[in-house]
Amino acid sequence: MKYIDEYRDATSAEKLINQIRSVVTHPWTIMEICGGQTHTIVKSGIDDLLPSDLTLVHGPGCPVCVTPLELIDKAVAIASRPDIIFTSFGDMLRVPGSEKDLLTVKAAGGDVRIVYSPLDALKLAQKNPEKKIVFFAVGFETTAPANAMSVWQAKQLGLKNFSILCSHVLVPPAMEAILSSPLNHVQGFLAAGHVCTVMGYEEYITLASKYHIPIVVTGFEPVDILQGILMTVKQLEEGHAEVENQYTRAVRREGNRSAQELMRKVFETTDRSWRGIGIIPKSGYRLRDEFAEFDAENVFDIAAIHTQESPLCIAGQVMQGFKKPHDCSAFGIQCTPEHPLGAPMVSSEGACAAYFHYGKMNYRK
Repeated sequence: MKYIDEYRDATSAEKLINQIRSVVTHPWTIMEICGGQTHTIVKSGIDDLLPSDLTLVHGPGCPVCVTPLELIDKAVAIASRPDIIFTSFGDMLRVPGSEKDLLTVKAAGGDVRIVYSPLDALKLAQKNPEKKIVFFAVGFETTAPANAMSVWQAKQLGLKNFSILCSHVLVPPAMEAILSSPLNHVQGFLAAGHVCTVMGYEEYITLASKYHIPIVVTGFEPVDILQGILMTVKQLEEGHAEVENQYTRAVRREGNRSAQELMRKVFETTDRSWRGIGIIPKSGYRLRDEFAEFDAENVFDIAAIHTQESPLCIAGQVMQGFKKPHDCSAFGIQCTPEHPLGAPMVSSEGACAAYFHYGKMNYRK
């Protein structure tokens, strides 16, 4: 298929690998932000083919992984109510809370449904006026426009039985949190192409200049990632710190202005807690006051729910690039996809799941 097969072509990939090897003369550490990129890297063996002086570390770009434990527990509490139809994308159902996950609630009789769009949840609210419909609005800027649209339409329709449990997080503040840490050793970034499809990449220019670090907007196929790595390494070797766009077939500098405008009407920025990392200032979205009636945290009595994360799980350190999944003492032992301690082991974009299924230290039996 055009635009897919050409970015998985082995000959093109080999040429890029040889180019990277010819350019690298110093040790460099590059972080890919997106969990989808992590899975491509590990599944395709890209990290094993790169020169030994080049290290890839994995960023916090898995929205399922960074959703805080406390919010999972709040989702479980809401979904357990008999008057609720709780809707979510499928990848949230097995994310562990402190005692159970949403799949367990469903197995116990809770009305938990997988939907493919928040607009599907909106239709459920129209068809089931006797029920309260809640959509688990998790994601980065990529999914925010559709979630904003569902709330906008609910208000226009005058629906009183629809709300969202909002856990939107933003990429640039997370990048800045990593760069400003005294433990940081990241020297270049592969930025998430799908986020930039919505937001563009103008806001990365300030980061690149402030921290003197190259940032390359990158796609998700093997050739995309190798091109992004090559562009980043060339900048590092030449002492440049600019924002470049590898993903030109999908990303424009300004992004999607219409989507951004809708998001601004419905959401405002807020401090947000990231699982395993903590609170990052102005790193998330919440509903504006004029849409407060659609905020599930306002609708339901869940403010008193507070939980602590497992001390065994090092997901936060993995997602900040400080450690690799196999550095965790629980990896593949106490923590497996069947019995996960943290979301990165069950998410389709989680670094721990990628290492478990595709990595050199493969624990599948």
